[in-house]
Amino acid sequence: MKKMLKVCQSKSLLSLLVVLMMLFSMNASFIFAEEAPTTPSGSDSTFEVVAQMEAQVENRIDIITFNDFHGNLAEEVRDTGKNIGMSKMVGYVREALLKNPNTIVVSGGDNYQGSALSNLTYGAPVSEMMKAMGVVASAVGNHEFDWGVQHIEKWAKDGGFDFLAANIYDTNTGEPVEWAKPYLITERDGIKIAFVGLAHPDTITLTKAENVTGLEFKDPVQAAQTWVDYLNEGKAEEGTPDVIIALTHIDSSQDRETNEITGLAVKLATDVKGLDAIVSAHSHQTVAGEVNEVPIVQAYKYGRALGKISIELNEDKTIKDITASVDNVYKNKSNIIKDENASKVYEKYTEELSPILEEVVGTATGEFTHDKNNPNISLLGKWVTDTMRKKLDCQVAIQNGGGLRRSLYEGNITMGDMYEIMPFDNTFVTMELPGKDLKKAIDHGILNPKVGDGQFSGLKVEYDKDKEFENRITSITLEDGTPLEMDKYYTVVVNDFMISGGDEYDFSNAKNIVNTYIPIRDMLVEAIKEAKSITPQPVNYISEVVKPVQQEQEQKQEQPQPQPVQQEEQPNKVKSYTVKLNDKLWKIAEKFGTTYQKIAEFNKLKNSNLIYPGQKLLIPAN
Repeated sequence: MKKMLKVCQSKSLLSLLVVLMMLFSMNASFIFAEEAPTTPSGSDSTFEVVAQMEAQVENRIDIITFNDFHGNLAEEVRDTGKNIGMSKMVGYVREALLKNPNTIVVSGGDNYQGSALSNLTYGAPVSEMMKAMGVVASAVGNHEFDWGVQHIEKWAKDGGFDFLAANIYDTNTGEPVEWAKPYLITERDGIKIAFVGLAHPDTITLTKAENVTGLEFKDPVQAAQTWVDYLNEGKAEEGTPDVIIALTHIDSSQDRETNEITGLAVKLATDVKGLDAIVSAHSHQTVAGEVNEVPIVQAYKYGRALGKISIELNEDKTIKDITASVDNVYKNKSNIIKDENASKVYEKYTEELSPILEEVVGTATGEFTHDKNNPNISLLGKWVTDTMRKKLDCQVAIQNGGGLRRSLYEGNITMGDMYEIMPFDNTFVTMELPGKDLKKAIDHGILNPKVGDGQFSGLKVEYDKDKEFENRITSITLEDGTPLEMDKYYTVVVNDFMISGGDEYDFSNAKNIVNTYIPIRDMLVEAIKEAKSITPQPVNYISEVVKPVQQEQEQKQEQPQPQPVQQEEQPNKVKSYTVKLNDKLWKIAEKFGTTYQKIAEFNKLKNSNLIYPGQKLLIPAN
């Protein structure tokens, strides 16, 4: 419910100038320190600049949000590249602060891990970027734990912000962890805004178990309600806030046609009483809308978009409205001016690490795609798992889909690419696994509703997408066609994240488990260097079972239809289409002049986002 609390405050130009000075003044030792804003041509003084800015944003507080940055400090220079990089991130935010001094910058978490430049420095340049943007708070993402808890406190100190987590507890003390605060209250234009931090409850299975030992991730709904009540009851030393926002690393998604929002963030909006807005993250989606009159925003990923929660005020300083929006900055990144000092910081780190980052290890003759929006085995997943089992001399290799973070592009392959593709310092673990457990592990990775689809090789699998999760496999054999025996043991290689229960994989019945401590990334680099050039190969060992009705329809479509003499072919007959790599259902619908809903209904697709290369679709008549 939006609050209508009146806040009395006498405004003066002098106080606004003080705010401006505080926003743009930096510690003298900090490289991002910059001069005051330049007076526009025709203005006699800074006072006129202030008056103009005040008129533009009168009675509005803006909260700029970003999430899942994953250390993407470099601007992508490929034609299709979307990452704007740290220099333009800083430039965009500083311009927003100039336009509206009543602006707050926050992050939804997963800030650091994901690129060579960040990984090799344990996130140092990301902290500098966050300090330059004036970030005040960040949620704790699951990937904040990838290098151990010991880095979190240093990141906050170096970046000049607070980590917030109301639902992470120390199991030894039974109290919230000391390295994160449950909430933060900050004030702009006389309005007190509270941020309540929430981590994803599945974090315990989304990072190595050893990195979250001694931590409990409590139900975010209960934790949020506890602290919202605490704040609304006036128990905080800072006073009772006028607005309470959940700053989370909790997932959401939004249908592009209906605008319906789904995900765990929806449960926060519907079950927690007293929240005024929610910053979502984790699922790498673009979300801007309302659930239960609570605005929810998620700004895609990698800094490609920036979210905004705008708090509109009435003249008497009561809350008029709170809205959520997203600026897809990647679509206009050529017009964003880089921050000069941010560029210097970026260049300093890249120069220091260039001998590592720019080393060319081989070439790719084509793109090895890996996109979590396209289910099942990717071209990259096939190459990685093929290489794993051959190098470790195992019958089967399994890799969690989220362990591969992007595609491998055509052309030269650098060490920088390999760090971005596989940023985790995972090692090989070999084992002997019963057939029934091997089948269970593969089934766990097929159309997994919570994490990226599992990647594997060494098997042939047929599945039914309409069956219940983890019971979808209808046929499974070794790659030579030998049926999998449920009680027989097979040699399997996975990574050390999975063996400890990561992504909820279960290998508890395995025997002869050996952690080789060989880094997977290093082995992949070695394989590329040995081959000098690698070529993507089609995935032909996983397929969806063809239903009798569907098969009959396809056979009818394949048969030539007799045409009446002297009569043209009817333009509106049903057509057949074979899904290609990177196809989307809505794009196919556009091509045939129909809607994705009609195609989904006609083909009895339960999830319109789940189509795969080689799948045959019937296109209904218009």
